[in-house]
Amino acid sequence: MVAMSKIATGNGHGENSPYFDGWKAYETNPFHPTERPEGVIQMGLAENQLCFSLIKNWLIKHPEASLCTPQGVNKFKETALFQDYHGMPEFRQAVAKFMGKVRGDRVKFDPDRIVMSGGATGAHEMVAFCLADPGEAFLVPTPYYPGFDRDLKWRTGVELVPVNCESCNNFKITTNALEAAYVKVQEANLRVKGLLITNPSNPLGTVLDRDTLKSMVRFINDKNIHLIGDEIYAATVFMEPEFVSISEIIEEEDVECNRDLIHIVYSLSKDMGFPGFRVGIVYSYNDSVVSCARKMSSFGLVSSQTQHLIASMLSDDEFVDNFITESKELLFNRHKYFTWSLSQVGIGFLKGNAGLFIWMDLRKLLKEETFAAEMELWRVITNEVKLNVSPGSSFHCQEPGWFRVCFANMDDYTMKVALLRIRTFMLKNNEAMVPLKLCRPSSLKLSLSRSLSRRMDDFMSPGIMSPRSPLPQSPLVQART
Repeated sequence: MVAMSKIATGNGHGENSPYFDGWKAYETNPFHPTERPEGVIQMGLAENQLCFSLIKNWLIKHPEASLCTPQGVNKFKETALFQDYHGMPEFRQAVAKFMGKVRGDRVKFDPDRIVMSGGATGAHEMVAFCLADPGEAFLVPTPYYPGFDRDLKWRTGVELVPVNCESCNNFKITTNALEAAYVKVQEANLRVKGLLITNPSNPLGTVLDRDTLKSMVRFINDKNIHLIGDEIYAATVFMEPEFVSISEIIEEEDVECNRDLIHIVYSLSKDMGFPGFRVGIVYSYNDSVVSCARKMSSFGLVSSQTQHLIASMLSDDEFVDNFITESKELLFNRHKYFTWSLSQVGIGFLKGNAGLFIWMDLRKLLKEETFAAEMELWRVITNEVKLNVSPGSSFHCQEPGWFRVCFANMDDYTMKVALLRIRTFMLKNNEAMVPLKLCRPSSLKLSLSRSLSRRMDDFMSPGIMSPRSPLPQSPLVQART
C-alpha cells in the first residue's frame, strides 16, 4: 500500500470526538415520523430551519434570481464563465450591507475588505494560515465549538489553547483567565499569535457584553496579538441584551486598538440558514491579511451562481428587514417553548438569548462528577433515548454534566417527539438525581417560583435557569401589543 502523508493519516480532523459520534448514530438510524419513528432525532446540528417559508416566498416572487428559470437564464452565460476570485462586486456589496444591517447599522463594512471562502470552516482556516505558523498558538475561551480543532489546526499545524471559563460566573471570559492561559502557553515555550472568540457563543447561546469586549481589545493590544471574532450567529440574537460586534468596539473613542490586529469571520450558514451554500466571509482590518486571504480564496470560492442569488436576495432591503425581524421572533418562540418544556421536567440550563441551541445542565443526572460519568449519560441519551445531543467535554468544557441541544433544526412535530422522549427519560430518572454542588451559590440566579408572571428584568439577570424559572416575553412581541 502506498503511504499517505502524516497529516492525512493523523487524527487532526478530530472525527473521533463524541460530537461527531453522535452524528454517526443519527446517520445510521435517522428519525422519520412514519418510516422510522424510533430513529435518532438530530439535535446536534446547529441549523436554522425556521425561516425557509420566508425564503421560499421571496424566490417565488423573484424567479430571475435563479439562473435555472426562464426569467434568469439570460444571465447564465456571463455567470457561468470565469469569475475573479475577488468575488462579484454586487455580491460583496450586498454581503457588506447585510453585515451592517445585522448589527443595527451601527457600523459599516467596506465591500473591498470582504473576502469569500467555502463556509466558516474555510474562513477560519484561511485566517489561521495568514496569522500563524505551525506550532504557534491561539487562545480560545471554553466551552468552544468542537469543529475549531479541525478548522484551525488540522492543515495549518497551529495549536489551540483553552481559556478555562466556569459556570460559577456563567462562563464569563475574564481578564484573569486570559492572563493565566497566556502564561501557560509561554511556560510551554509556545508563541501566542491570537485570541479567538465566538460572539454570540456556540455552545452557550449568550452574547459578550461591551465591557468584556473592551477588556479583550485591551488584552490583545497590550500583548500585540490578533483578535479573531467569530460572529456567524450575529442575526440569531432574539432577546436583549443586544449583540455588540467587535467592529463597534474598535470605533469607540475610549478604545485604543491597533486595527491591524482585528479580524472577523462571518457566514450565512446560521443567520440565513444556508449551510449548503458554503458562503464564508473573512473581514479583516489588516491590508496584508486581506491580500493574502484573497489569494487563498481560490481554494474555496463561493460558486458564481450562489453569489448571483445571494446578491439579488440581500440587495432587497424590504426582504432583509422583514427576514431579520421574523427570524428573531421565530427563534424566540421556539426557544421559549423548548426551555419551558425542559423546566417542567426539572432540567436547568444557562440563560441564553442567541444562537440555535441551549446549554443544558444535566449535572444532577451524573452518577459522579467525572467526564466518564458524562460519557456514560451521553451514551444512554444517544442509544436509548435516541437523541443526538452533544456532551460538554467535546466543547472542552471543564465541568462535566453540560450538554448542547439544538432546537431550530427541526419541524414542530419532531420537536414535540424529542421533548416527549426527554420527559419520559426524566420521569424515569427523577429518583436517581443527586443534588448539585455549586461552587459559589450566590452567583447563580436560581428560582423555584411556579409563577410565569415574574418581571422581565429578573429573567434577564445573569445566571442559570432552574426548573420553574419564569419565562420572558419577546421584545418583538411586546412591540406589537
